[in-house]
Amino acid sequence: QVQLVESGGGLVQAGDSLRLSCVASGRAFGSLNMGWFRQAPGKERESVAAFTWSEANSIYAESVKGRFTISRDNAKNTVYLQMNNLKPEDTAVYYCAARNGRWPITVDEVDYWGQGTQVTVSS
Repeated sequence: QVQLVESGGGLVQAGDSLRLSCVASGRAFGSLNMGWFRQAPGKERESVAAFTWSEANSIYAESVKGRFTISRDNAKNTVYLQMNNLKPEDTAVYYCAARNGRWPITVDEVDYWGQGTQVTVSS
């Protein structure tokens, strides 16, 4: 079993930056493929960014390419989402997700979810 705890959300203005963190516990973090998803009010949950445990493969939503970066620190069992040049349309609850060794990670193919952290971007 894996527990994921996100932090770092908040209220910011358009153009600002935020870094989300997700700490994993309960299983060898280094073998987990990790991702970030988001869900805006009235919309379906969507993939934002994800990568394999080795970081050899990564995917980003078109809407965040060039602005968001996913990274991990295996020594701290933590995955990050650096979000730059935030836009009002980035407003959503952001979820950390993990999958045991299989790729890719999609909304329907996640083994573990975090509880979510709210990101609100004002114009």
